[in-house]
Amino acid sequence: MSASVAAALERGRSLLAAAGIETAELEARLLLGHATGLGPAALIARSRDGVAPGAADRYGELLLARCRRTPLAYLTGEREFWSLRLLVDRRVLVPRPETETLVEAALERLRPGARVADVGTGSGAIVIALATELGAGEFLAVDRSADALDVARANAAAHGLSGRIAFFEGDLLAPLGERAATLDAIVANPPYVPAGELSGLQPEVRDHEPRLALDGGPDGLAVIDRIVAGAPRLLRPGGWLLLEVGAGQAPRVGERLGRTGAFDLTATRRDLAGVERVVAARRAA
Repeated sequence: MSASVAAALERGRSLLAAAGIETAELEARLLLGHATGLGPAALIARSRDGVAPGAADRYGELLLARCRRTPLAYLTGEREFWSLRLLVDRRVLVPRPETETLVEAALERLRPGARVADVGTGSGAIVIALATELGAGEFLAVDRSADALDVARANAAAHGLSGRIAFFEGDLLAPLGERAATLDAIVANPPYVPAGELSGLQPEVRDHEPRLALDGGPDGLAVIDRIVAGAPRLLRPGGWLLLEVGAGQAPRVGERLGRTGAFDLTATRRDLAGVERVVAARRAA
């Protein structure tokens, strides 16, 4: 006789907790729901029912992979961001809640009809959130990874935005070269982890997520420096450069922005943990 839903959940919770997963009970429910196709309410209502053999096997495989610290989002194939369900897999960084701070900062400064470029778009989370909220506008998404752009395009299509977001393969700002002084905003969640700190990241990040989306060079600011240097030519006067940065990096990024002489206002925004997560700079006239 197959194990009941309740027994399967307890087994999963125990295994995940032993592997050091802090949210073991929640993740056991999510993985069993993914394996069985049952939502949270159905899992509760059917707690005494047996789990079908095929679903039980799949659940076991998912638990084993999670115990090996494969990110949960890669196992379920999705992640919620800005209340939007997004496809994610090993081709892209898993969208983080703190990146919603970048979306908030952009929406405070933009209006419908804005021309916005998302540089290093990955899964497309940022540009899709902005296009959803702003409605009308021109939305450009750039990534050097063709695989990441495939994920972003799929997400745009899933949210009915295929015709409103243009995708470009290339290195940072290079594909936008013909748009001098036309953009209302450049937004980016660039790699900002110092290379020497990569080995100390959580196993889910260190061993599974794309290194290209994490490695910010020796001081963590190598990619940010290139964006700061190239953005002034593309932004219209009064346009905004908005960057997600790592803990403690905001003052140094602000200094770099000031040295360009191209921006007349710089501000920061903290995430829910109190970290200065976003640096915003306005293009001077």
